[in-house]
Amino acid sequence: MKLVFRWYGQSDPVTLDQIRQIPSVTGIVSAIYSVPVGQAWQEADILALKKEIESKGLSFEVVESIPVHEDIKLHRGDYQHYIDNYKLTIRRLAKAGIRCICYNFMPVFDWTRSRLNHTLSDGSTALVYYKEDVKQMNPTKMSLPGWDSSYQPEQIEELISAYQSLGEEGLWKNLEYFIKEIVPVAIECDVYLGIHPDDPPWSVFGIPRIITNEENLDRFLSLYQDKHHGISLCSGSLGCTSCNNIPKLVRKYAGAGRIPFAHIRNVKILKDGSFEESAHDSSYGSLDIVEILKAYHDSGFDGYIRPDHGRMIWGETGKPGYGLYDRALGAVYIKGIWEALGHESKNH
Repeated sequence: MKLVFRWYGQSDPVTLDQIRQIPSVTGIVSAIYSVPVGQAWQEADILALKKEIESKGLSFEVVESIPVHEDIKLHRGDYQHYIDNYKLTIRRLAKAGIRCICYNFMPVFDWTRSRLNHTLSDGSTALVYYKEDVKQMNPTKMSLPGWDSSYQPEQIEELISAYQSLGEEGLWKNLEYFIKEIVPVAIECDVYLGIHPDDPPWSVFGIPRIITNEENLDRFLSLYQDKHHGISLCSGSLGCTSCNNIPKLVRKYAGAGRIPFAHIRNVKILKDGSFEESAHDSSYGSLDIVEILKAYHDSGFDGYIRPDHGRMIWGETGKPGYGLYDRALGAVYIKGIWEALGHESKNH
């Protein structure tokens, strides 16, 4: 297991100097955030980011993420041009030493939450998804960190309509085309691709979502039978519905060598199916983090793991879900469990 930490570049309030002080964190997960969606990343920008990270004694082997243009997902307009740019970016990243690329195929919106700073009972603040709130939200007037903010309200409205007309099977067809275009490049470059599950794993605003459960993950992996085609399994994304048994999924897919990258976080599922993000510790949410990590350990997982979203604690302010302190606690929690699992296996 290689413990890594997400960093949003020089604009991130969390610095590399702070991250390097977290015990056992050896690498950074980042991206080139200034490039418009669909354009190829420039070699000079990639190498400059790599140099900055490595100057602090940290490795840079994981990119999260290269955004997928909506024309690719809808298979319209300049989709082939954008796919060609995607391939070029993969090749340039591989040349710079990147071994793993995380991406997603969520239409229009990336992860969706109804509140970014909900106060929990201990006084910390967290990201939450309350279904009643979401019903009142206008998707054409929303903006969350990490979303593509270049769209105007009328463009978002058109995209939503286009995806509703496309439907799930249409989206599957377009994803299959994309996968069969890019995976051969990943194989050629020896880069492992991992799709991030939809977050949350159900339809939002009437838009289809397909990377949501075991049946669909099976279907996704069957699109290309190669270990370079895999899943960036996020416990919090798939785990915010009790329908997904995360330890079972980990054993199945990590055991088959199809998880190159893992996100570990906890969520508390509420009675109506809403959820709140919580501390990583199992007792604070609905997921058994020890059992999830045991599933990785028993499967011989040697890929990348990072603590995912954290609460804002101890008065910290910054990028919602991506403060320093709670994610650092999560990293140490993950490492502690992993070390204990190692000792346990040696004694048996």
